[in-house]
Amino acid sequence: MFKNRFFWIAAIAGLILDRVTKLIVVKSMALTIPPQEIRVIPGVLHWVYVINDGAAFGILSGSPLLRWLSLIASVALMAWAWFGRRMPRWEQWGYGLILSGALGNGIDRFVLGHVVDFIKVPFVYVPFPNPFPNFVWIQFPIFNLADVFINIGIICLLIGIYRTPDPQKNSN
Repeated sequence: MFKNRFFWIAAIAGLILDRVTKLIVVKSMALTIPPQEIRVIPGVLHWVYVINDGAAFGILSGSPLLRWLSLIASVALMAWAWFGRRMPRWEQWGYGLILSGALGNGIDRFVLGHVVDFIKVPFVYVPFPNPFPNFVWIQFPIFNLADVFINIGIICLLIGIYRTPDPQKNSN
């Protein structure tokens, strides 16, 4: 059978979902200032079309480095899945979802020069330095499915770490 098939399933399915949702947002919503906001579930989940030329929280905003980091991470993950060992199932799902997110946002960066973000959770606030060590609470940044898949992928990897038996414990 196909080695690391769950990796490829997660990567392809995640990439398709990310690309389709971004296409729907770009085609159906206007990029305006202030941004148009559709309250899918009022106070819980809103669609807001914005562009982001940085990473999470606008880090490295405007830097061309991000597109190359996405490309390098994507190629490395694909090479590892293709040429490396057969990964445990949690790792396959985790790395596959991380790849789908890196590819989804990487395609945006190469093709558009920015990432399309649209998911807003208005009830979530996070602390932000203003100036250090004082913090101010800001609304959680608007994000996309690629970001969600990267985070779910990390959770899968963490679950895999705790579910994988330690060979040294079994050898005693």
